[in-house]
Amino acid sequence: MDSVLVTGGAGFLGSHLCDRLVERGHDVLCVDNFFTGSKRNIAHLIGRPYFELMRHDVTFPLYVEVERIFNLACPASPIHYQFDPVQTTKTSVHGAINMLGLAKRVKARILQASTSEVYGDPEIHPQTEDYWGRVNPIGLRSCYDEGKRCAETLFFDYHRQHALDVKVVRIFNTYGPRMHPNDGRVVSNFIVQALRGEDITIYGDGSQTRSFCYVDDLIEAMLRMMDTEAGFTGPINIGNPGEFTIRELAEKVVALVGGRSKLVFKPLPADDPRQRQPDIALAKGKLDWQPRVALEDGLGETIRYFRDLLAA
Repeated sequence: MDSVLVTGGAGFLGSHLCDRLVERGHDVLCVDNFFTGSKRNIAHLIGRPYFELMRHDVTFPLYVEVERIFNLACPASPIHYQFDPVQTTKTSVHGAINMLGLAKRVKARILQASTSEVYGDPEIHPQTEDYWGRVNPIGLRSCYDEGKRCAETLFFDYHRQHALDVKVVRIFNTYGPRMHPNDGRVVSNFIVQALRGEDITIYGDGSQTRSFCYVDDLIEAMLRMMDTEAGFTGPINIGNPGEFTIRELAEKVVALVGGRSKLVFKPLPADDPRQRQPDIALAKGKLDWQPRVALEDGLGETIRYFRDLLAA
């Protein structure tokens, strides 16, 4: 089986991807600088004969021999990516340049974990891959949004200029076990607040919508995308088209956790999108993929994870 590099491999998505790759028999090199990743997420893999962990920051070049690269390294929640916005942009842009340079040198296939944030606060709904987006280039979220957009530019320029074998997936809101408990994302926020018996904080009036994809579904799509024929680059939307308001999500979490948490409302942050829903027709057609895990089932697994984490 191919040797595979996963950058950001100790993070939420990266650790689940490493699990699946090890299960498939790949020789896996997990790279992470542990800014938002955690050794807890991959501790069960350490010592496995075909798993290797390396502490490394992708803003610096990396010299290894691999056949496939999944580039997931980047803080992905506003709390973390706004903590050091310059470093966030460098991680997306310099990280892409370094990983693309590595892929070019060793002739590896490389997949970029891009984001629905490239669409910004969209004017069309649901979002299709040919929509160019509506992004504020100088706002608080720009370090992440524009960093990921620039990374996509680099991937396609390397493809055109150097005939590099690239794949780009645009990930919509994903949730599940191993999310960071303090990452400020809506699912983890609501679950942690409910488990602690605190009020549930909703920003805005709760009418803004999101589409929540369970992590197992997301990883399956990424693996299928990596296995597509050479020449199919994407970008391709990966997410769950089931759309829920933030208020509906809060009410579901409170019902599943139990308890008496109340909903409290605070002002909406700058540039927060009103709607976010993927059009996944391309993923259905090219990957024969669509999400299978219902929101209630995925929330149940995620609540169990956080309950154990908070009790530890």
